Amino acid sequence: MNENNVNGQPLTEAEEQKQLSEQVRIRREKLAELQSEGKDPFVITKFDVDHHSGEIKAAFDELDQKTVTIAGRLMSKRIMGKASFCNVQDLKGNIQCYVARDSIGEEEYKAFKKMDIGDLVGITGFVFKTKTGEVSVHAENVVLLSKSLQVLPEKFHGLSDTDARYRRRYVDLIVNPEVKDTFVKRSKIIASIRRYLDGQGFMEVETPMLVSNAGGAAARPFETHYNALDEDVKLRISLELYLKRLIVGGLERVYEIGRVFRNEGIDTRHNPEFTLMELYQAFTDYHGMMDLTENLYRHVANDVLGTTKITYNGIEMDLGKPFERITMLDAVKKYSGVDFNEITTLEEAREVAKEHHIEFEPRHKKGDILNLFFEEFVEDKLVQPTFVMDHPVEISPLTKKKPENPDYVERFEFYMNGWEMANAYSELNDPIDQRERFKAQEELLKQGDEEANRTDEDFLYALELGMPPTGGIGFGIDRLVMLMTDSASIRDVLLFPTMKTLNDVNKKNDVKSKAAEEVKAEPEKIDFSKVKIEPLFEEAVDFDTFSKSDFRAVKVKECVAVPKSKKLLQFTLDDGTGTDRTILSGIHSFYEPEELVGKTLIAITNLPPRAMMGIDSCGMLLSAIHEEEGEEKLHLLMVDNHIPACAKLY
Repeated sequence: MNENNVNGQPLTEAEEQKQLSEQVRIRREKLAELQSEGKDPFVITKFDVDHHSGEIKAAFDELDQKTVTIAGRLMSKRIMGKASFCNVQDLKGNIQCYVARDSIGEEEYKAFKKMDIGDLVGITGFVFKTKTGEVSVHAENVVLLSKSLQVLPEKFHGLSDTDARYRRRYVDLIVNPEVKDTFVKRSKIIASIRRYLDGQGFMEVETPMLVSNAGGAAARPFETHYNALDEDVKLRISLELYLKRLIVGGLERVYEIGRVFRNEGIDTRHNPEFTLMELYQAFTDYHGMMDLTENLYRHVANDVLGTTKITYNGIEMDLGKPFERITMLDAVKKYSGVDFNEITTLEEAREVAKEHHIEFEPRHKKGDILNLFFEEFVEDKLVQPTFVMDHPVEISPLTKKKPENPDYVERFEFYMNGWEMANAYSELNDPIDQRERFKAQEELLKQGDEEANRTDEDFLYALELGMPPTGGIGFGIDRLVMLMTDSASIRDVLLFPTMKTLNDVNKKNDVKSKAAEEVKAEPEKIDFSKVKIEPLFEEAVDFDTFSKSDFRAVKVKECVAVPKSKKLLQFTLDDGTGTDRTILSGIHSFYEPEELVGKTLIAITNLPPRAMMGIDSCGMLLSAIHEEEGEEKLHLLMVDNHIPACAKLY
């Protein structure tokens, strides 16, 4: 609240909470008084509004001295004896209102003075300009439409409040006007996409979210159980396979904008549920999809922003110029110096990967390694709109092979700002080839790839009926909105991003979670009989050497998954110095980023920086590791949150 106590000192947290509780109590008493007087605002069912704040300001010349009726939230109030000013916020902005006792009557003026910041009011009056030139409404009638029983924060700000802003987006929308602008713009972007596609003869359709076989993308699905049918089902990870069925059925141009769900980590560009747009057009190929993408992006930018130039994080991207088109082979050669045209065997590919410090797995083939090179050396360089074409067949199970070179497929990924924005194919319509691709995916599944596709027999049957040559594309709507609103995180463009539930919220909503389980009366019995511990080091370390390691308590401010890595988490840590510390740790298979934010960990802080995936890791987090039934188990060392950041361990 930024207020002081009676001694002129800033309020302590306890004093601030007590003051807030007192304000809430007073607001409830005001409500009770209104109800006893027969003036309960909650019995009001409607209020006729004819203007919004932004419209009044924009059309002042037409509305000057004319009567208008507005409604919104009371955001400020200045009581000045017989006349007062207040500020009312609505969908289109805010406007000043002049409230005078002589204009609304003595009783109504007394009632107005008792209103609180946050109350919802309706005001009828005439439009005018103050002596300072501010467009205002001279109130002739003020109605309390709803009583706010909670105290609005002055401003949600800083890292400490980021979590609260996402959890209570409704508060964020009230106190941060720029947030409301972002979501208004998001709605306009989606509407613009629909208008463009409708104008191109596409038909919007809806396909199932609960599916028996979640295919069409490389991702791990969420699984659930359908009680009525007593069947396990999955939430869709893609829209592809059902939309292609519709192409088989003769719907030549179809699209869907909808939620998909992927059981993966959370970071600035990934949320487990997100909005995807996929479209399919019969009788065209991936070149037709490139033309459509280029035209669509220009249309939306002009329609929503009024320009084809987008500025994101200070970098300008020009959608007005022709988009670059480059093959993956040429892009890797351009940015890494390695020409995969000259690499003929898997062994050669592995050797060149080792030379360039590219980590690969035994299951990876030549095409997989090419893609790893692309991810390491190329992706972040593609700032201006760029189509990267002709991917290796190993990473494209649903795509037509290039007739002249069957090791590669007719596919492109669209990049801006170093991000993948879209993925498109000349769709595979050969059912025999498709079955073989599914078999390869099943083999990857057996080898431990949780993101591999399973064979979809119904989809194969549809292909056997015959699917015309088809171009298809998938757009990430959220990333497009991020670029067009200059938003740093995907959470900034999702009204209600996925958050780890809080214990008290779980309990109040009767939601069961491991974190919210009540402590059992008896201590938990832990069976350590199957635990295998590494033998102790026989080599002695002198105390002087050991004492050189600086062990400190650190607070996790932020934790995200490192792009392009399945193992690494990137921690932003408060180490008590006032400067954030970055440490990377390969523990993603044991923890999700969200569950670590706010925890107090132990780190060695005086190690030299170590580059990992192009990021300097400045220190090491301590974990306890053991083996249990042949499987590695890991637990981060977490300590009492009462321990301050930078506390030294002896």
